[in-house]
Amino acid sequence: MAPQQGGDARLRLGAEVAPPTENGELVFGAPWEARVFALAHHLCDAGLYNWDEFREALIAEIAQWDAAHPKGEGYVYYERFQAALEALLVNRGVVSLGALEAETAKLAARPHGHDH
Repeated sequence: MAPQQGGDARLRLGAEVAPPTENGELVFGAPWEARVFALAHHLCDAGLYNWDEFREALIAEIAQWDAAHPKGEGYVYYERFQAALEALLVNRGVVSLGALEAETAKLAARPHGHDH
């Protein structure tokens, strides 16, 4: 998939990590995907990391997933995007792994339809 042209340079991640698009527009399969994408941009804008750091984390995450799944079964781009964001935030000391796991469990326990 070709990287997007124009607009925010952060959308041009490179073909190996480009977000899903259709007719040049970002495609989100579920509301959480749009939220994690927006969160990554917001945290970058807030100065917690620069976009090149996130891009490198995403490339590493996708490469790790590809190595573990050589047939590509079950690949979901925004799951890898979220995993890269979480790893970057933990590695930078923004959040501890324990706190991240606790919050994830808390959110996962919420009833369907209460995902915001």
